[in-house]
Amino acid sequence: MTVTDPFAGLARALDQHRPGSSDFDLNPEVALPAVRKLRDAGVLIALQDTSKGLQLILTKRNSALKHHPGQIAFPGGKVDPSDDGQIGAALRESHEEIGLDPANVQVMGTLPAHETVTGFSVTPVLGRVLTDFTPVPEAGEVDEVFTVPFAHVMDVTRYQIQSRLWRGTQRRYFVVPYGPYYIWGATARILRALAERMVV
Repeated sequence: MTVTDPFAGLARALDQHRPGSSDFDLNPEVALPAVRKLRDAGVLIALQDTSKGLQLILTKRNSALKHHPGQIAFPGGKVDPSDDGQIGAALRESHEEIGLDPANVQVMGTLPAHETVTGFSVTPVLGRVLTDFTPVPEAGEVDEVFTVPFAHVMDVTRYQIQSRLWRGTQRRYFVVPYGPYYIWGATARILRALAERMVV
């Protein structure tokens, strides 16, 4: 019997040469300064191989936070001077935010950086969670840690384009709902970029 490696498609996706994504992809009328200073950040696209197939680990941010309250996000954050680059930041923040030990993550590679409207250059890090772990949400920052079937967010037909008023103009963005979870913005755009790689 042939056993299919559920991570084989991800390895092929990482080998593709494509440009990075941006919160402005659906808003080409926005004129960005040619020279702008972006802050580096890293997020972890953490995947678990389970009896139900590959599961993506996401967080729901605390609704009392000043920035992005209540939003669905990858674990991760800005690069600190003590981090080993974007990968180090993604692993450190994942440990802090959801209790995922860096030693329990096999880093598969990175996707091109995603530029956010808040001035970050976010490097998505693809990581395989090697063994089961019990999530421990960081008090005050993470309300919930949950999983989404990876196949769901890799299906490009599930994505919608919605818009809302932002700084006086309509801003369009991707949305990929799952049950009670409204996955949108940078998180959805990064997943959509990965999904586009998976269908080639």
